[in-house]
Amino acid sequence: MASDPSIEPATPRRRAENRIAWTIWLTYGSFYFCRTNLSAAVPGMKASIGEGGLGLDAQQIGLILGGLKIAYAVGQLVNGQLAERISPRLLLAIGMFGSAALNVAFGFSTALYFLLFIWATNGYCQSLGWTPSIRVLANWIPVARRGKVIGFVGTGYQLAGVLTFVVAGQAAELFGWRGALFVPAAILIAAGLVMLTLLEDAPNDAEHTSNTTGVDRIEERAQLSRGETLWLTFTNPSLWVIGVSLGLLDACRYGYVDWGLAHLKEVQNTGVGMAGLKYAVLPAGGIPGAYLAGWASDRYFGSRRAPVACILLVLLGVCTLVYDRVAHTSVPGTIALLVLIGFCIYGPQVLLVGSAPADMARKGTSAAAAGFVNSMGYAGAALGDILTGRSLSSLGWEPTFYLWAGWAFASAAAAALLWRVRPTSKT
Repeated sequence: MASDPSIEPATPRRRAENRIAWTIWLTYGSFYFCRTNLSAAVPGMKASIGEGGLGLDAQQIGLILGGLKIAYAVGQLVNGQLAERISPRLLLAIGMFGSAALNVAFGFSTALYFLLFIWATNGYCQSLGWTPSIRVLANWIPVARRGKVIGFVGTGYQLAGVLTFVVAGQAAELFGWRGALFVPAAILIAAGLVMLTLLEDAPNDAEHTSNTTGVDRIEERAQLSRGETLWLTFTNPSLWVIGVSLGLLDACRYGYVDWGLAHLKEVQNTGVGMAGLKYAVLPAGGIPGAYLAGWASDRYFGSRRAPVACILLVLLGVCTLVYDRVAHTSVPGTIALLVLIGFCIYGPQVLLVGSAPADMARKGTSAAAAGFVNSMGYAGAALGDILTGRSLSSLGWEPTFYLWAGWAFASAAAAALLWRVRPTSKT
């Protein structure tokens, strides 16, 4: 990928920001190899024990998937506070190596409730990724460029999503469903070693500590007690609205991420490896979506994130209403629609989970704000997985897609409440 034009390497400070942004791009993106990879294992887990599977039904798998989201939601809330006081580099290392180990443990497990425990624990380790990353970016990147830079970082986990569907799908095809756990774990370990080599938590020399990097905010934040940080977060009405919108979006998003590959395998009668290759275009569409949404919010809306998010969420709902019908009738149409759906999911998702909380954080508490919002997002995702599993067991695919579309439209309605709200954070 070419160097991002919003991060100009013209000065030593800008070169340092360039390195940090690329490091976060790689670091957070790599978490997805051990989070969304389970979608490639779902068909094998549903297969009978005699066929090498676990014999689980959709409702049981929905419970496992929801367990990760619940633990992730709790972890975001807790780790958003921890990331204000503990080195982001340390938190990221614990999350990356812990998640890799738990993926390996999941692959060796068979009992339903032990699988639930392992995958939920993995959710907590995964929650150590985003809030430390946002703290590092808020430490380094001023608000005038934050939408573009966080949008750029968002392309990293879209690309990782593409590679996860391909790598996990092919690993499941070659090694059985457990391969979808083991191979991504090795990738996450390698990325963790790179992170430890390259990442710096905050600027620490004379040139880097200019006022535009937010150092005054870092010092102000360090003086806040845990209770003050919680109060600043929980009494911020904008964060509640962002969180509700994100929760509804994530319910729809993880419908596609967790269940879409199995849907495609069933309706197009293909192997899991080929289904993974087709489905990889969804996060591929998210790569331009993540970047362009951030760019457009800075360029055309004065760093207001809600208008761009709202427009894309409405389009997502429309696409979801027709997706199941297209998937049954046209392979090229399915691929084209998945690209557009990915664009419409990850454009608003990056704005709601990254730029908007950082913009609305009070007294520089960007990690706490991001953690609070993302916890609401994953609470919505957990409920979505559980409801999706029940809907599939009783109603089938088409009504389930209508359910996902309803969540997208409701998310757009919530985002519209912040249409005129501008950033309160200036650094």
